[in-house]
Amino acid sequence: MAKSHIVILPSPGMGHLIPLAEFAKPLVHRHNFSATFVIPSPTGDSYSQALQKSTIDSIPGCDSVFLPPVDLSDLPGDTRAETLISLTMLRSLSGLRDVLKSLVSKTKLVALVVDLFGTDAFDVAKEFDLAPYIFFPSTAMALSLFLYLPELDQMVSCEYRDLSEPVRIPGCRPIHGKELLDPVQDRKNDAYKWVLHHTKRYRLADGIMVNSFVDLESGAIKALLDQTEPGKPQVYPVGPLINVGSSHVNGSESDCLKWLDDQPHGSVLYVSFGSGGTLSSNQLTELAMGLETSEQRFLWVIRSPNDTAANANFFSVQSQNDPFAFLPKGFLERTKGRGLVVPSWAPQAQVLSHGSTGGFLSHCGWNSTLESVVNGVPLIAWPLYAEQKMNAVMLTDDIKVALRPRRSENGLICRDEIAKAVKGLMEGEEGKGIRRRIKDLKEAAATALSENGCSTKALAEVATKWRNQADI
Repeated sequence: MAKSHIVILPSPGMGHLIPLAEFAKPLVHRHNFSATFVIPSPTGDSYSQALQKSTIDSIPGCDSVFLPPVDLSDLPGDTRAETLISLTMLRSLSGLRDVLKSLVSKTKLVALVVDLFGTDAFDVAKEFDLAPYIFFPSTAMALSLFLYLPELDQMVSCEYRDLSEPVRIPGCRPIHGKELLDPVQDRKNDAYKWVLHHTKRYRLADGIMVNSFVDLESGAIKALLDQTEPGKPQVYPVGPLINVGSSHVNGSESDCLKWLDDQPHGSVLYVSFGSGGTLSSNQLTELAMGLETSEQRFLWVIRSPNDTAANANFFSVQSQNDPFAFLPKGFLERTKGRGLVVPSWAPQAQVLSHGSTGGFLSHCGWNSTLESVVNGVPLIAWPLYAEQKMNAVMLTDDIKVALRPRRSENGLICRDEIAKAVKGLMEGEEGKGIRRRIKDLKEAAATALSENGCSTKALAEVATKWRNQADI
């Protein structure tokens, strides 16, 4: 009997593909589905495509189809990422339709799964009688905001950052409007219009899987699971789904892990801003000097600075310049032995699970945050773009597993503030409390993913629904 088949349509960017790949693994291994990833591309970057293909090829039972790059030359140079992503998805629908036509004749298609910016594909799913689902790769808090945003948009006339009262997202701690995700900070911008467009279409989904778990976000998940609101899709908390890494690492990555082997237990601060994050030249200097001043051990994944965008590497993981050239003079010599600086990439899953790693200075991307939680590594929150400020608020004010250094009036996080946060996390009293709390969350995450855990059961419920769909 042919396996039931799902089609997965990720938004552009490795940060979107990785959680969907992790979502596919238990469906293939445990629930006997097969899957095809249909990959839209705004650039046709061969390096990024090779990385995406190797990620999918590592999952037996999953195939990949790369759609032709779309033409975005009609857009201004300062177009926001959310608009670029949404238009890439919209202009890729004819390619998706062609892929579905070829699959429907040889597989038992049951569902189309998109992520947060893929809702325009629901129209194509209907043409093929496919159940439309969303895999939401961020927090339950952000999902709660997305489902609430059309109502909030009607209630509020000013910019959210100008509200005198905090925004009350259902099930969540009230949050100041200036801390909401970046694309909603300018309601006249196309990025906001696109986010609002997608959030209005969320209610067309047959279900939404969210990459979180009950003990991490109990209030938000309780509100999401409340089915008393008419027309709200059923929500399934299936997280934490993370990349646990591979035992095969290349030479430079192996050197990085060997260096960690030589450090004392829990002594190293891992510093990384994800696959897309970038700092300005001045901020990179302040970070370097803050790490040096802290006198703590560190492993820093460095990228060339960019003075115009915090997500300059979002669509490509390749760095164009030698990042070491931007470090303060003598920094590498002065921190030799205590610090290791590696360009562009490190085996993050292995680093965070290593016994020598005792802290993580992070951009608070949700993939990285979940990896930190699963490994019980406390955080320093340094949000850059997207929903990362919301994540930072949750991590510092709500579940209290992170410290957050303050920005000065000119927007920089200064070296003294960085050194204070690093020392506080690695050897201060506040750091000890954070370490205890994240250890409890690590155990809760393992329980959620155990055989009878709540996240495992939620995913099984989705799988059963799809199998029943195939039998109709």
